[in-house]
Amino acid sequence: MASASKPSKWLAINPGKRWTEVFFLLYSPFWIVWALCIIVPFQLYEHAGDWGYMLIGTAAAAPCIILPVLLQSKANVWIAIFSFIGNYFWTHYFYVLLGASYTFKSFRLNDVPICLYLMTHAYFCFYHALANVCIRRVGHLFAGSHSAVKTLAKAALVLGLSYATAYGETLTIAHFPYYTFVDHAAMYRTGSLFYALYFCVSFPMFFRIDEA
Repeated sequence: MASASKPSKWLAINPGKRWTEVFFLLYSPFWIVWALCIIVPFQLYEHAGDWGYMLIGTAAAAPCIILPVLLQSKANVWIAIFSFIGNYFWTHYFYVLLGASYTFKSFRLNDVPICLYLMTHAYFCFYHALANVCIRRVGHLFAGSHSAVKTLAKAALVLGLSYATAYGETLTIAHFPYYTFVDHAAMYRTGSLFYALYFCVSFPMFFRIDEA
């Protein structure tokens, strides 16, 4: 009898979770390319309008929602809740304390463009899938170590990933002229730090979903 194959050091054992992560990781570069490498550089957003922005957000988020429902719906529920809370409540931290604002014309919910709720779902899927494979790999790397060492290694990874994710997103969105903020240095430094706290909570919690 053939021996069972060893579990992947990167991917989840649970089939639904594994293929959901794989889908997020493979699909995300596709929408990131057309959003950040086509729409933004060629300023196609200038002709978008209310419905155009909604179409952009829907095009990015819909595949992340529809297909994973068949594989691991819990992942989408978690990301949907966290991204909604972040947009609806936390965005106002950036508005009030850092002078940030979205100046493009769009449908809004609590003064946040609705298309951004959709876009957030798409890129949160990518962030969390990437965090999952990294956390899992570090877990395997330190599998033979003392539990305290393993915990510290994972904590250091989560902290680093959280700040890198927050800073990278802040740096990227700065190229969109209709997202403005008063103090760029404060936005990169303080804004990224507080945004990173969000991922410090979300990454480990998301990792635990259906993790064997």
